[in-house]
Amino acid sequence: MKQNSLKEAVSWAAINFIQPNTIVGIGTGSTIDYFINALVSIKHQIKGVVSSSEKSTNKLKKLGIKIIDLNEINFLPIYIDSADEIDSQLCMIKGGGAALTHEKIIASVADKFICIVDVSKKVNVLGRFPLPIEVIPMARNFIIRELEKIGGIPKYRQDVTTENGNIILDIHNLHILDPISLEKHINSIPGVVTVGLFASRKADIVLISTSKGIEIIKE
Repeated sequence: MKQNSLKEAVSWAAINFIQPNTIVGIGTGSTIDYFINALVSIKHQIKGVVSSSEKSTNKLKKLGIKIIDLNEINFLPIYIDSADEIDSQLCMIKGGGAALTHEKIIASVADKFICIVDVSKKVNVLGRFPLPIEVIPMARNFIIRELEKIGGIPKYRQDVTTENGNIILDIHNLHILDPISLEKHINSIPGVVTVGLFASRKADIVLISTSKGIEIIKE
């Protein structure tokens, strides 16, 4: 199966995890574009959606799906998003679309986090995909020096500004054997808004689209 077909298949599989009359958290990215298309089929059965990015919000609005501000609710039953990489422990690298901070906030609020990916995103060890970090602009060079101390090769993502007005550094050359410790370390560097390691708050359920069907992995 082609990759786009795998993304579409796993998006439809995720619809089965959504209960009627609930609010759904939505991520960002090409797989989530397919998920939003599938969500239209049940849009009248849900209360609305908490969106992680302007891109997703614009698409949801065009399709007539109600947007709900996260600050207006006290409970979010489910968050559905994709990942750039995911390991066997269900830890992830996210942030290829530069929405990692909003995604991490929503994932932290959600009662259940479902990650939907095609099989190409499954890895034994995280780090082949460059690790994104949202950074306050004035701290860029300081943070680059700090990341070089741990063996990373940080590259400034040119012409990208996050919705929070910050920049993105992508860290190459990492072999992430302890995602939780690395997440805590990078988040402790002054000027880091958040790192695209989702290890402390990892997925509860992962749906992996393969040529043989949907593989379901639970935490």
